[in-house]
Parts: sequence; structure tokens; C-alpha cells
Amino acid sequence: MVAIERWCRVTLLDSAGDPMASWEMGGARPPDLAAVDEVARLALVACRLRGRLALSDVSDGMRELLVLAGLSVEMDGQAELREEPLAIEEREEEAHPGDLPA
Repeated sequence: MVAIERWCRVTLLDSAGDPMASWEMGGARPPDLAAVDEVARLALVACRLRGRLALSDVSDGMRELLVLAGLSVEMDGQAELREEPLAIEEREEEAHPGDLPA
């Protein structure tokens, strides 16, 4: 049996910042540029819906690929490198009753 590596948790937020959907991204291997492409596409969809994308529990490998791909990720309300973020932000995940341990 192959272990699944968790790359990040993705949350689609509406224009008010309320979560509309949330899911985990991961795979049997470390993240690659296809995973980054998926995040970028999801961010564009979120923009079209007048919302944004929030990433939490981002693995080091995924974070490095996002930076390498030139995606500006907003962290704590500040855009990195004074660039306009692509409606992607990194958040600390909140614990909810019934969540399984990471």
C-alpha cells in the first residue's frame, strides 16, 4: 500500500471570506508542477466567483514550487515581494470537533 503525502489543504472562500468548500491536495509522490498548475487554476476560478483561495498546512515542497513558479502567495494579509497576489493566501488551519489528527 502506498502512503499518500499531504501537500496542502485548499479552501475556497467567498467574497466575504467565508468558506464555500475545503479539501486536501496530496499524492503518492512529492508535489510537482501539475499540482501548482491546479492551484493556479483554482485561484482563477475563485477570482471569477469574486472569492479567493486559501491554502493551509502547506508542505515545504509545495511552498517551494509555488515560489519557483512565481505565484505570489499572500500570507497574513501581506503580498510577498510587493506583488499583487493571485487571490491565494496561506492560513493557519482551524481545528474543528471531529477532525482526524494530522
